[in-house]
Amino acid sequence: MKHLLTAVPLQPGGGFLELALLFLVLAVVAGLAGLGGVAGLSMRIAKILVVVFLVLMVVSFLL
Repeated sequence: MKHLLTAVPLQPGGGFLELALLFLVLAVVAGLAGLGGVAGLSMRIAKILVVVFLVLMVVSFLL
């Protein structure tokens, strides 16, 4: 039963930062191509992924 209560640290390589950069590049390319809706949506997704990355980074530093 003791092994169920031990803390497991967060593993690196979640990919949130890489995905955020991918959506950022997609937003820039879509903006240059004149696709404002796709660019705006891609920027929102990139911002959300950066926030998730930062929250998980802080949590992993505290553990």
